[in-house]
This record gives sequence, structure tokens and C-alpha cells, in this order.
Amino acid sequence: MNQPEISFELFPPKRPEGAPKVIDVASELATLDPDFISVTYGAGGSSRERTLGIAAALAEKAPAAGHITCVGASRTEVDSVLKEYWAAGVRRIVALRGDPAEGIGALYEPHADGYAYAADLVAGAKNVADFDISVGCYPETHPEARGLHDELDNLKRKFDAGADRALTQFFFEPEVFLRYRDAATDFGIDKPITPGIMLQSNFKGLQKIARLCGAFTPLKIIRIYEACGDDADARDRATVEITTSICARLASEGVEAFHFYAMNRAPLAIEVCRNLGLAKDRRAA
Repeated sequence: MNQPEISFELFPPKRPEGAPKVIDVASELATLDPDFISVTYGAGGSSRERTLGIAAALAEKAPAAGHITCVGASRTEVDSVLKEYWAAGVRRIVALRGDPAEGIGALYEPHADGYAYAADLVAGAKNVADFDISVGCYPETHPEARGLHDELDNLKRKFDAGADRALTQFFFEPEVFLRYRDAATDFGIDKPITPGIMLQSNFKGLQKIARLCGAFTPLKIIRIYEACGDDADARDRATVEITTSICARLASEGVEAFHFYAMNRAPLAIEVCRNLGLAKDRRAA
């Protein structure tokens, strides 16, 4: 079996003075020699400058991927950000339609002069520069999709437009991803689909996000976190155990890449990777 690929997602600080802390987290994660570390883009592009700054700084430590969305922006504005990424040495992007500025669940309306959807954004980005492009997908289907066929058809359009891989929304059961992977293959999709693994130990907040994005939370997971109560250390341990178990099951089914939503906390991600045998000198491997 090949050495599994690993990647991480961070989010930019709310204020410029928080940038050094995010860079410190990225430096810790960079010791694992990830394939890339991505930086998110706020709803409606609200964190544009902070995302650009962090991504540019990351590019000096590890392969960096800057998020880009098309919501609420013209093609000219989006292309400008893409050119800034390229000029800063950022050769990877995560191209997403994006959530409206009002947040998940609000009505999405394409910008009159913008890229309407993620597939259009991917095609546009490829015209700007030869980016390595990741896109998003939903193993339990996007909340706005009419079903699995609709979800996979949209994903295929993004690949046909030039995307290199898809990163999934988080999920709590390995079988959710495995069924989606098999369905994508049956649909004629032959490009990599990487499971997105959430490392959020604030379970109340995570449940809220899960409800909005349509991720089912098994009763056994709820009970594990309920047993932790307000013990933050216990919740961290539970998160590590749950995500390690998910990844081990996926690896046993031939999954060779993992994308960790690190929530700007390096220790949990590093411990999970250590449990999976990935926290070693990957360059030597």
C-alpha cells in the first residue's frame, strides 16, 4: 500500500493580529509533510485579505491551498484573487461555490457578473493559471441537491471542468463515504475523492453544523460526547478515538488519502496521524 496522502484545513484569524498563531499551527502540521494545507475563505468572501495573507505565508512552509468562492463576487474580482494567489506562490486552490454572506441555509443567488457555480469557477481558474484544484462534495448529498444523482452530476461537472480531486464534507460513519465512493465510480467518476475528517471536539457546535449541512449523527456518537460532559480533555480524547477509528476503517477499504479539518488545533491532528502511523518522517518514506 502506498503512503497515504494527508492534508489539513485551517481557517484565517478574525483579526490580523491572530495571524502568527495560525502560522504556528501550520508550522506544527508541516512537520508531517502534508500534501497541502488549505486556508478557508469566509462566507461571501468576507476573509479575503486574511486568507490571502495566511496562504502566502504558508507557501513558505508547506504546499499551500487557498480557498476561493464565487458567491457575491464578479469574475473580475475572483480572477484578481486567483492572480494574487499565483503571484504569492500558491499553486493549489480549493474552489467552492460558497455559502451566502448570511450563512448556510440562506438562499443562494449567483452574482450577475460572476461565476454562477463551482464548475464555472473551476473552468475560470484554469484559464487564469495552471492551478491544482480541489472541489467539495457531499457524501450525504448537498442540502440543495434533489438526490444522489443530482449530487454526483454536479460533482462530475466540476471534474469535467478541470478539478483534480474532491474533498468531502465531514461525516460520522465510514460506510457513508464508502457508499458514496462506490456510487461515484458507478456514475463514471474516476478522479480521487478524499474523505474530509472533522477534528472538532466542541460537539454542540458541531451538531449545529451537521444539521445545516445534512450530516447524520449516529446515536452512539452523541452518547460518547454526552458522557464527556463539560470535560474538554475528555472531549478531545473522544474526538481522537472516533476519528482514528473512522480513518482506520477507511484505510482497510483501500482509502489512501485523508483531509483533516484541523480547526486550527495541531495536537489533535498530529495525534490522529500518529495513531494511524502517519506521524513519521514521511520524506524518508
